[in-house]
Amino acid sequence: MSVDRERIEAAVSEILAAIGEDPEREGLLETPRRVAELYAELFGGVGDDPARALRSVFAAPAVKQVAPGGPGAATESGDQPVLIRDITFRSICEHHFLPFEGVVHVAYVPSDRIAGLGSIVSVVESASSRPQLQERLTDDIADAIERGLGARGVLVVVDAKHGCVSARGPRQTRSTTLTLAARGTLVEPAARAEITALIAAPRSDEHGGGDER
Repeated sequence: MSVDRERIEAAVSEILAAIGEDPEREGLLETPRRVAELYAELFGGVGDDPARALRSVFAAPAVKQVAPGGPGAATESGDQPVLIRDITFRSICEHHFLPFEGVVHVAYVPSDRIAGLGSIVSVVESASSRPQLQERLTDDIADAIERGLGARGVLVVVDAKHGCVSARGPRQTRSTTLTLAARGTLVEPAARAEITALIAAPRSDEHGGGDER
């Protein structure tokens, strides 16, 4: 869905006048255009289905399972989840139109298809590029991956700071909000606990093991 930049410019000029500013003064002359360009970027996902961002999808590799005392048998999928941590995102809260931003962790248990890692990032970007609530964003990502891949299990965790909390009211500048959505096999508490432990595990650069180049 395309953004109507002319309408945004007119609306921003009206807002400037409504707060007692002069939209024609030098410092504000280009502000409506700049805001229109910004909104075109921030809200480019309005009307899109995030599942369509899964453009790179491949057949899941066969997993050999060995029965006790018998030969191995190749199957089309296993129980091993795929986990992508620390996907950065930014979105706009639909209540006050202030930004919220943070990281998304996505895990899924494949069925017969897996996604390119960049496609998972694209799902996050598509779902966040619209006026959002963090709770709905978390569900939107989980639903898109479950539908788009036919995943047997999905777990999405979002950790974000909200402008409406840090910039207004009590102004809690260090507060973050954590939301979680689980689907399929990852609804089960033990499986979910295993994934959340992996999410919380130290990154390589936290204990000196990272590449310093």
